[in-house]
Amino acid sequence: MIMQTKLSINQDYVSSFSKELGEPSWLTDLRVQAFAKVEDLPMPTPDKTKIDKWNFTDFSEHIVKNDKVQSLEDLNEDVKALIDLEAKDKNLYVQVDNSPVFTSLSSDLADKGVILTDIHTAAKEHGELLQKYFMTDGVKVDEHRLTALHAALVNGGVFVYVPKNVEVEEPLQAIFVHDNANTTLFNHVIVVADDNSSLTYVENYISTVEPDGAVFNIIAEVFANANAKVTYGAVDTIAKGVTTYVNRRGIAGRDARIEWALGLMNDGDTISDNITKLIGDGSFCDTKTVVVGRGEQTQNFTTEVIHFGKNSEGYILKHGVMKDSASSIFNGIGKIEHGATKANAEQESRVLMLSEKARGDANPILLIDEDDVTAGHAASVGRVDPLQLFYLMSRGIPQTEAERLVIHGFLAPVVNELPIEGVKKQLVEVIERKVR
Repeated sequence: MIMQTKLSINQDYVSSFSKELGEPSWLTDLRVQAFAKVEDLPMPTPDKTKIDKWNFTDFSEHIVKNDKVQSLEDLNEDVKALIDLEAKDKNLYVQVDNSPVFTSLSSDLADKGVILTDIHTAAKEHGELLQKYFMTDGVKVDEHRLTALHAALVNGGVFVYVPKNVEVEEPLQAIFVHDNANTTLFNHVIVVADDNSSLTYVENYISTVEPDGAVFNIIAEVFANANAKVTYGAVDTIAKGVTTYVNRRGIAGRDARIEWALGLMNDGDTISDNITKLIGDGSFCDTKTVVVGRGEQTQNFTTEVIHFGKNSEGYILKHGVMKDSASSIFNGIGKIEHGATKANAEQESRVLMLSEKARGDANPILLIDEDDVTAGHAASVGRVDPLQLFYLMSRGIPQTEAERLVIHGFLAPVVNELPIEGVKKQLVEVIERKVR
């Protein structure tokens, strides 16, 4: 592959870009080495989805700086609805295009050593800590072409760190606003809960514009160390016209828990990987994902829980709704490695199709290399249950309203898991808008 962008990006550009940001030498070297690997690495190969003609590399600008938002009051109304503007202590990070515009952490959490900052500031002020987690044990630089490109061109994101024995009771929130049609986003998110700590982190990707041919490459790495707990909520509402690759990866240590609640509501073509590795004995993962597809978009969602630790538990629940000519692949993989005795891998994938041309494909997969384990799966693809409609309509509810109620009930198991009311309300409104 030849990199052809209007910026004529090359290794010199990558190196100078890193140095202009004041990044430590290890990160500059990582970027340059990653870029050198791009042409030789293969593209990812999502099951049953051809992406050879999708645009992941051709973009007009690498950095789009915000020049409109100077305070929270300057944000779009849809964005402000996600924020408790009246709260005195906001644990909040807001990024508009590639620019951090607001960062706030309560003094109590700061005094305990909690870190909430943009990824570039983390590289300068917490370089040694960032280096420990940045594309080492989570997502590897050389997994494929898109991970290498991401490592070379990271231009946004957030770093969250909770020290040992610290419990963060209020959610930490990050909002990434897509406000310029020329924005290219290589966003990197790292969330770390050190030993015996806990936190809830919720992020939103929200578009206020609809570009033609934008590229988003997003990676999140989540680490729950020994006896730690991370609850990770996300609502993605990226516009039509954006080709999105998103990779959310979790690593759970001994007796650690990672819980995912993901509302994936993009309107453009999307490849999404959510992989959690249960490394430690007694580790736990619960992944809940809700998806709504519409128009002519194509999406591929892979959720995988890999068991290495004894007595580990992994649960996957995915509910999707497809309408118009949208098509989605739902791959659920529970993998139990040799030695992970007493592990439990369970999954359920269900897809509702609201029109004749909509397509959904649910693929449950169990890969088991150990005998003394428990595993199971369930999958279904179909139309709205006529018995449910009949029950509601027999009580005087019109068919359209009855269908709406059935759809909301079908998606509720994930929606109800989101811990911030403003974000939960947004997801409900997005679902309502997309299925109406």
